[in-house]
This record gives sequence, structure tokens and C-alpha cells, in this order.
Amino acid sequence: MALRARSDWANPMIFFILVITLLPLGIGPDAEQLAHIAPGMIWVVALLATLLSLDAMFRSDMDDGSLEQLLISPHPLWMLVVSKIVVHWVSTGLPLTLLSPLLGLMLGLPEAGFLPLVLSLSIGTVCLSFIGAVGAALTVGLRSGGLLISLVIMPFYVPVLIFGASAVARAVEGFGYHGQMAVLGAFLAMAIAVAPFAVAAALRISSEG
Repeated sequence: MALRARSDWANPMIFFILVITLLPLGIGPDAEQLAHIAPGMIWVVALLATLLSLDAMFRSDMDDGSLEQLLISPHPLWMLVVSKIVVHWVSTGLPLTLLSPLLGLMLGLPEAGFLPLVLSLSIGTVCLSFIGAVGAALTVGLRSGGLLISLVIMPFYVPVLIFGASAVARAVEGFGYHGQMAVLGAFLAMAIAVAPFAVAAALRISSEG
């Protein structure tokens, strides 16, 4: 069903590719400068592309009434929420992660940065989906909650962005990046442990509102 809504999974990828493609035209073709900003730019654009897709995570369920069926389902709501988040990551975060080496190549990212880029985005985009689901659930009852989602979850996205981009930057500079990856793993464990229950509570509050 997620694949049928082409705009939901295609728009983030198109945005991701277009911004990275246009970046050299905006700041110039200097290969050294592009390679220097590549880790941060790829991570920032991946974060913004994920934001684009969050509003639709529960919107269609609210519009067609299936959200009420989820709320009264005999299955634990947090388990249904986890399945929705996993589908969101597979349709958004995973394609962004798989595209990142190609876009890194376009920006002249040094070879040492490719593996940490893929690894950090693999962990980081899962974090973004779990954290973003909380904002999507809180605003699902609002007619236009896209901007409010950004305001609610952006403070929680910033640490993931910092450690994800710094892991790639340290690898490019020839330093170890295992500490940054460990912190990202801790963020992921915390998000998996907390977010499903927060999303379930937020969905009940939004449906009652």
C-alpha cells in the first residue's frame, strides 16, 4: 500500500537527488570545497527529505478511518506503530541510504568516507523515522501539520545530525569514527525503546481531539 502512494516515497528521493545535484551549481565546481562540505550536506539534505515524508505517515489512515480501526484493534497499538515506522523507513530512509554513495561521488567525497556515510545513514535514518513518527502522530489531527512537525521534532533530530555528519567527517580526515557510531547506536536503541509507546499515546490523544 505504501508503494501505491508514489508521491510519499518518490518526493523525498527526488528532493534528495535534486538538492545534491544543484549544490555544485550554487557554490561552484571547486572539488576540494565540495569534498569538505559533502558529509554535512548529504546528512542535512537526508534529514530534510525525511521531514518531507513524515506528514503522510498517519495522514491517510486518519482520512480513510483506518486509524480508528488500529486504535480498537485487539493487537497492541505499539506493535502496529512499529510496523508503520518500519514501512516508512523502508520506503524513505533505505532508498536515501542506498543513493548516498552515488551522491557522495558527485560531491567528490573521499573514498574513506563512503563506508561511514552508509553506516551512519543506515542507523541515523531509522532514528529519524522513529523520532519523526512521534511528531507525525501528535499532528495527525491537524489539517496542515507539516510545519508543526518540523518545530516539534527538529530539536531531537539535531544530535543525530551532528554525530552522523561528524562520523563521516572524521573518517575523511583519517580519524576513528567508532565513538560517533556508538552514540548513534545509543540514539537508535533509545528511540526503539521509547518512540513506539509515545506514538501510540499521541495517536490516542490526536484521535480524541
